[in-house]
Amino acid sequence: MVGWEYPTNPREASGLDPEAVHEFVWDRTAPAEGPFCTDVDGNVLMDFTSHVAAAPLGYNNPKIMEPLAEFDLVDPLKIAGQDFYAAGGESPGDGLPGSSGLMERLMEVTAHYDMDTVFLSNSGAEAIENAIKIAYDDAGGAKHAITFDGAFHGRTLGALSLNRSKSVYRRDFPEISGVHDAPFCEDRTCTPDTCSCGFFAGGVSRLREKLDPEGGHVDPDDVAYLVVEPIQGEGGYRFPSDAFTDEIAALVDEHDITLIADEIQSGVGRTGEMWGSDHYALEPDVITSAKGLRVGATVSRSEVFPDEQSRLSSTWGAGDIIASAQGALTLDAIREHDLMDNATVRGRQFTETMRDADLEGVTDVRGKGLLLALQFDSKERRDAAMAHAFSRGLLTLSCGHDVLRVLPPLDVTEREVELGCELLTAAIDDAA
Repeated sequence: MVGWEYPTNPREASGLDPEAVHEFVWDRTAPAEGPFCTDVDGNVLMDFTSHVAAAPLGYNNPKIMEPLAEFDLVDPLKIAGQDFYAAGGESPGDGLPGSSGLMERLMEVTAHYDMDTVFLSNSGAEAIENAIKIAYDDAGGAKHAITFDGAFHGRTLGALSLNRSKSVYRRDFPEISGVHDAPFCEDRTCTPDTCSCGFFAGGVSRLREKLDPEGGHVDPDDVAYLVVEPIQGEGGYRFPSDAFTDEIAALVDEHDITLIADEIQSGVGRTGEMWGSDHYALEPDVITSAKGLRVGATVSRSEVFPDEQSRLSSTWGAGDIIASAQGALTLDAIREHDLMDNATVRGRQFTETMRDADLEGVTDVRGKGLLLALQFDSKERRDAAMAHAFSRGLLTLSCGHDVLRVLPPLDVTEREVELGCELLTAAIDDAA
């Protein structure tokens, strides 16, 4: 593996900004496969970011590239003017699995939530926007919404109204009215009596108090939807307790509130289950997905989606044949190659290895599947560890205030995890 000469001050030498997504430029003409890529200076890097989970199988994976190579592709590859509830093209299973093939597969992997309708769009933010729209449409005039502290749902104006992470995302932008927030669970082992994050107080959740028909200040009949990341991403890779998710499930059931699960980062096999919600008691009415699918997708039941024609529409959203095919083939690869099982095993390998290393300044190592994080005792130490990892040729990402996130490809091997842990351990020791 080619690496840079180790600099005295890696952060200064690399120009690394922990708040940026990437500080490298991938040379697409140079060798790249799995978690390895080459930058424009010829350095081979180990990418444990998977393009913020948007490249779930890494670079040039034969599980995707070989099926695509069988087809003669045409121009244009985007098709405008279709009915995107049932996008045209080949029927599922015949030829290139375009938008209709992806939608068929999405209905299969959400069947346990009784979902039967898919709307495709261009991005995760659009998937959230459409989830908001169908929830408001289905709510019969209810105008309120519930989101959570630390939430990140996208950068379009509607999605921004739901964000409760960094202030830079929302500052000085207009917002949807009627959006209320509640604390998000920070302790994955807490109970109502031991909770310290503020969601529970005196054994009763703040959200239950807020929605109480007698004493609360938000009429539950006026709540159109509750939107939650089953596992928070940008907010700090926070894995909630069963008590937290049990309470969410109970409240949306008691008050008949539409539950939107934002699975844009936690879905598509990343956690060892197809959806992050599958780990908890959550029974979403709407699932939003993107990143690993290569397109945005809003999935629900036909009775939740609008009946009125043109209530939802997108000129280009479902017309990207290649992106839809990549999403469909990704779902096929996850199933055919048991990649959710691999994510579980390799994620356990990573967490056990890093916990056993007993690294200075690391206060927590956590994860489900290959949605992994290390929490540090300060933002400065996290930033330094991230910079030193970069200088050693390992790409990672920040999130939250003091958390480093790690997202290997879903088919990462035992040796690749071992190598990634060695590089990260050395980087953290350097930072110390």
